[in-house]
Amino acid sequence: MRGVFISFEGGEGCGKSTQIRRLAKRLQSMGRKVVQTREPGGTDLGEAIRHLLKHSPAGHGMCAESEMLLFSAARAELVRKVIRPALAEGAVVLSDRFHDSTTVYQGIVRGIDPRLVASAHRMAVGDCVPQLTLLLVLPVAEGRQRMMRRVRPVGGEADRFEAEPDEFHGKVLLGFLQLAKSEPRRFKVVDARRSIAEVEAAVWEYVKHVV
Repeated sequence: MRGVFISFEGGEGCGKSTQIRRLAKRLQSMGRKVVQTREPGGTDLGEAIRHLLKHSPAGHGMCAESEMLLFSAARAELVRKVIRPALAEGAVVLSDRFHDSTTVYQGIVRGIDPRLVASAHRMAVGDCVPQLTLLLVLPVAEGRQRMMRRVRPVGGEADRFEAEPDEFHGKVLLGFLQLAKSEPRRFKVVDARRSIAEVEAAVWEYVKHVV
């Protein structure tokens, strides 16, 4: 059985993690092997980089180029140590974000030259690109409300990206929509304003054609 690589993208609070868990459960009930991962993260090095990028005081104020290179380093580890081996075993890989997030956050929004972003992708990812990318679209204000309702551990550190102003998140949303328009065969846009069950059904309508 062939492996399938599916990524989930979208702004903060759009429900990617919830939908990945639900899709994984459905696929497992059908007898498919499923590997869930996230970006940055998924490996020991990737999780350490995740903490540096999102939570560590040492990461505050880093330049956009450092940000992009750290994401790429975590991604290179993930591709080589998790994603490619899982696909070779016929698993369905579900990733909470992948290279498209760097294209949007560091490229479109932070303003890094697209040629540099593409070069970083070639090194980190090569030909390991998702067959399907599900873009969960949610208005910024609603995403902010969902983030505020999240239960965090006492004393938990703030997320540097979630803390960005609404203007930043608005640019992220527009960036993802722009990217989806440029690659309509791979990207499928899902309205994340609906109930969890309705979003799950919409996700499955796209996924069932590739698994």
